[in-house]
Amino acid sequence: MLESQAHRRLHAIQCHLLPSSTASDDDSSSHVQPNLTAAEFFHGQGYSVVLPEKLQTGKWNVYRSVRSPLELVTRFADHPEIGTLHDNFVHAVESFRDYKYLGTRIREDGTVGEYKWMTYGEAGTACEAIGSGLQFHGFQKGASIGLYFINRPEWLIVDLACSSYSYISVPLYDTLGPDAVQYVVNHADIQAIFCVPQTLNSLLSFLSGIPSVRLIVVVGGVDEYLPSLPSGSGVKLVSYLKLISQGRSSLQPFCPPKPEDVATICYTSGTTGTPKGVVLTHGNLIASAAGFCRSIKFASSDVYFSYLPLAHIYERTNQFILAYYGGAVGFYQGDNLRLMDDLAALRPTIFSSVPRLYNRIYDGITNAVANSGKLREGLFRVAYNSKKQAIMSGRNPSPMWDRLVFNKIKEKLGGRVRFLGSGASPLSPDIMDFLRVCFGCQVIEGYGMTETSCVISMMDVGDNLSGHVGSPSPACEIKLVDVPEMNYTSEDQPHPRGEICVRGPIVFQGYYKDEVQTSEVIDNDGWLHTGDIGSWLPGGRLKIIDRKKNIFKLAQGEYIAPEKIENVYTKCKFVSQCFIYGDSLNSSLVAVVAVDPDLMEAWAAPEGIKYENLEQLCNDPRVRAAVLAEMDAVGMEAQLRGFEFAKAVTLVLEPFTLENGLLTPTFKIKRPQAKAYFAKVISDMYAELSKSDPKLQKM
Repeated sequence: MLESQAHRRLHAIQCHLLPSSTASDDDSSSHVQPNLTAAEFFHGQGYSVVLPEKLQTGKWNVYRSVRSPLELVTRFADHPEIGTLHDNFVHAVESFRDYKYLGTRIREDGTVGEYKWMTYGEAGTACEAIGSGLQFHGFQKGASIGLYFINRPEWLIVDLACSSYSYISVPLYDTLGPDAVQYVVNHADIQAIFCVPQTLNSLLSFLSGIPSVRLIVVVGGVDEYLPSLPSGSGVKLVSYLKLISQGRSSLQPFCPPKPEDVATICYTSGTTGTPKGVVLTHGNLIASAAGFCRSIKFASSDVYFSYLPLAHIYERTNQFILAYYGGAVGFYQGDNLRLMDDLAALRPTIFSSVPRLYNRIYDGITNAVANSGKLREGLFRVAYNSKKQAIMSGRNPSPMWDRLVFNKIKEKLGGRVRFLGSGASPLSPDIMDFLRVCFGCQVIEGYGMTETSCVISMMDVGDNLSGHVGSPSPACEIKLVDVPEMNYTSEDQPHPRGEICVRGPIVFQGYYKDEVQTSEVIDNDGWLHTGDIGSWLPGGRLKIIDRKKNIFKLAQGEYIAPEKIENVYTKCKFVSQCFIYGDSLNSSLVAVVAVDPDLMEAWAAPEGIKYENLEQLCNDPRVRAAVLAEMDAVGMEAQLRGFEFAKAVTLVLEPFTLENGLLTPTFKIKRPQAKAYFAKVISDMYAELSKSDPKLQKM
């Protein structure tokens, strides 16, 4: 009887959900139909769902995170009242007032010791004093405030003060170059600049060229030792401590921003021209942090190591997230050569970095293993393979391997790290697997850009497959758009391919004072076209496979505009045509140069170089070295930056032409075709560089 009742109930439910097999086509509409949701389009067991949005070309392929398929995330799940960075910090101060927040090893006399901490409550008091100090000097809501110094507690205090008093923070950094810093100050109409004594000298060198600036605040400066400025400059120069004192003497209430108010303008160097100002609102940044927190959970007991530039959106977003959870942030002492010393002193639980440093850690460990003797090297191999196999199969590795081998390696990052984050450029799958095994913790790679307030996608916890950048952030949706000129389409097998486009509350408001370039990247439907080419892997994982735009990143995160460099090198007497190549897995550029045969012969004769044919001449190491030296001289004259110089060159006799498929009808280099055409010589150059100096290839 019980079984019969159960069957009857099941049958009744099925009748409501599915048309009866005996029903006619005419009356099938009378049955209750399934409620189609995003899950209807969910392809198997995975991390993304596909939404039914009709695209102009290709298939329906708008992907969202499986964590929030029906609604894009804009707020923190546990605290939806937090809509601005000010709200986020008020929440942190109220919830974690006596918890450690900002730590530094630098003493007032400049010496280095153990970490000393400022609590959340103390940071809140300092933030209020800085904001009141800026109001004391007459700065109104919406004023742009520049930050021109490296990571230290005062950077975050000033940034928080800007949020709490509705100022717009504008990071300035040296890699933009002095000319670019001056341009940004003028373009953003910056009225006050916070700097340190080192960057003060740079500012003073072009003070007359930044007329919007009325106040310069020197962090770490002493008022009686500050230089006097020309009386007609109209600029006040005060120390950070004096500004705090002025603020404390006339404390003002917060001037809270709204979510739609501009929080920051981040200038990027990723173009061939002048820097572009990416305008981000409080709502943008909160949505980005909230999307991250749907996937990854931190705690107030976590300790984070801050050394990535706060001027970049990657590190700043990490700070917003840490504040939300009440975590502690320990700063490096300002010297990249002493990072390991700082890590040993801080013993962080969370470490975010870029592939360049992870590559160095990998090289250091593998070199140490190779030089440890056959017995220890053999033990390491056995331990590594056993632990890797366990991790990849979802089993818990034997703790014996940690005790024997890996605990010593973990100590390199302080011994407590439970989360490693990687971004800015792709991390080699081999190195990701290596980090997972050696450090025994989560290793998560993410993909993003300044224009999306940081994270577009990231790997999911528990996903052990490497070589991809995970699923969409819950705060955005992603689609791939066909790029027929590069042979990337949604019909590609085995996986759809195309340009990665992003839409949602994390997408920026536009480039400051530049509607033309804004309209070039954001279409009428609100999709941001990233210029990156992606492919969907099984499970809804995104993989970056190429660049649409002729701009790319090197392994250390520097943007390269190859056409600019090629135009410089074509001024070299040996160079008829030039193809510059680089990618995000290598830290240096290589060049393929089409030479003038007659000129080469004329040069070789007085040098006494013997050769049987021109091809042999082009392959002669002495000839290649001479051409590279000449290219270096031309590059120095054009003031190329260090990472813009080609480190190796291959000489070819065949010119780039329309006929061999290397040029467009407007005589521009077809970069994907040139990459494929010269694949072997490119590979040979990087192999040669690796042998001569391993640091030049992967850093």
